[in-house]
Amino acid sequence: MSKHQNSILTEIKDLTNSLYPRLVEIRRHIHAHPELSGQEYQTSAYIAGVLSSCGLHIQEAVGKTGVVGELKGTGNHHQWLAIRTDMDALPIQELTNLEYASRHPGVMHACGHDVHTTVGLGTAMVLSRLQDSLPGAVRFLFQPAEEIARGSTWMVEDGVMNDVISIFGLHVFPTITAGCIGIRVGALTAAADDLELTILGESGHGARPHEAIDAIWIAAQVITTLQQAISRTHNPLRPVVLTIGQITGGRASNVIADQVKLLGTVRSLHQSTYETLPAWIENIVANVCQTYGAKYQMNYRRGVPSVQNDPALTQLIEASVREAWGNESVEILPEPSLGAEDFSVYLNYAPGAMFRLGIGQPDQPNYPLHHPKFQVDESAIKTGVVTLAYSAYQFWQKRCQ
Repeated sequence: MSKHQNSILTEIKDLTNSLYPRLVEIRRHIHAHPELSGQEYQTSAYIAGVLSSCGLHIQEAVGKTGVVGELKGTGNHHQWLAIRTDMDALPIQELTNLEYASRHPGVMHACGHDVHTTVGLGTAMVLSRLQDSLPGAVRFLFQPAEEIARGSTWMVEDGVMNDVISIFGLHVFPTITAGCIGIRVGALTAAADDLELTILGESGHGARPHEAIDAIWIAAQVITTLQQAISRTHNPLRPVVLTIGQITGGRASNVIADQVKLLGTVRSLHQSTYETLPAWIENIVANVCQTYGAKYQMNYRRGVPSVQNDPALTQLIEASVREAWGNESVEILPEPSLGAEDFSVYLNYAPGAMFRLGIGQPDQPNYPLHHPKFQVDESAIKTGVVTLAYSAYQFWQKRCQ
């Protein structure tokens, strides 16, 4: 590390430490006032106010309820490094008993998006004070509706990726201790698609099944065959998870159902598998239905692709963490998650990297994401801000060499 880099890193850390009480205040305000996907009106206004106070150029109502803040450095302003954070909450009743717990019944920041937003704002606050030392421009994307995997598409449709050459993102992780960063090159999360199947049989008397076509029984065969076929026809080193989460059908206990609807999610990691899944599923469904005389309707909706971390950008973040916090603060993630993240949509337009921000609290229960008792170690905010701010500086420094 050069003397200049060391000086910048020291400034970033000092600024982050001085801003930390304010960042905790911001995070607790957002946590106490959660808003569901596509309804983040007050959150957006609050974010815009903070960004305006830092002197950033602000655009509101981007991607419906999103906010964009732009910070111009000293270099070429026709290209941008983007930093994306999300800001929506979940339809969960909070059970933490915190003083700053959700004031909106049935809505909770149970996935850490309040932390993500705070880290994004903190990074903007720090870099705005180092603007004269920043070699390039940074565009901050505060995205709505990640939980329904729609917000990134809305943002892209409104042009947020225009002239963006790379993008960074983060997501909290309760199994990683606060103060540590999880790093992984390549696949970080899975592609997630939605499956809707309707099995069409013929109704009849429950006592005379041979005179009907039992849609419930055939739906059970479809589910069982799909689950069994995954283990026998797909490469076990290229995992597929197919979960049917909702089944509706039938009219009465003594009437054979003529229609059953199945709703599910399909997860995969590898592109070749991802491309073939709709046809593979439909082939199995068609064969089962034909065997038992039923018909079917299938709607397979593409959701979001897998997050594939760019090697060079991931290594840049890793190196920044090691310089900022030491080797012990880097945790190399051995395997991806089959959870989904619509950060992947941005990667269709520019290479990017997402890291895991440790929020785990030592010697305390660390409830998983989407749990009503989910909590975070707020010291992770400093780790996230320093990591993103220094990675952004290093990105432009290396590019301008």
